[in-house]
Amino acid sequence: MAPDSVMIESATADALDEVWAIEQACFSAPWTRKMLAAELSGNPFAHFLLAKCPDPLSGSFVIVGYFCFWIVFEEVRLMNLAVLVPFRRQGVATRLVCWALRTGLERGANRAMLEVRASNQEALTLYDRLGFLRTATRTRYYTNPDEDAVLMEMTPLQLGTLCEPPPGELQEPGSRTTVHGRV
Repeated sequence: MAPDSVMIESATADALDEVWAIEQACFSAPWTRKMLAAELSGNPFAHFLLAKCPDPLSGSFVIVGYFCFWIVFEEVRLMNLAVLVPFRRQGVATRLVCWALRTGLERGANRAMLEVRASNQEALTLYDRLGFLRTATRTRYYTNPDEDAVLMEMTPLQLGTLCEPPPGELQEPGSRTTVHGRV
């Protein structure tokens, strides 16, 4: 998959079934459908992004990942990031996180925070590469299995070189629409 073939867009409640399926496929202790629905439509701080890739069989775009983050005053709070296994290690998660950080900067945020399972080396590596620092550990924060959380923070909030848009992608100022170089 070419990085410029990933389309990022805001989610609506219409995507709940697909998001919930990804949630269940990716996590040992998934959020409930009700929790996801509340984030999609009931939380004024929540932002929900979808990552879509072209399906070679149908030609349409299919949801391959999502990202829920909050912007609360000056802070971006990274809540839940999931990418289906066949699409991992191809830049999808990086694109989602960068989009969230960019949105935070546009809205005046000056720091970002998150928790991640201590065993999730792929996520820890991603956040390290994006410039987050490991600041603390929460003992037995996660369940199924019980596990520590690594707290990470980026202060000040900034975009590094990993957050540059791929070739052919333009973002209209003030827009949440990604425009691709090919139609």
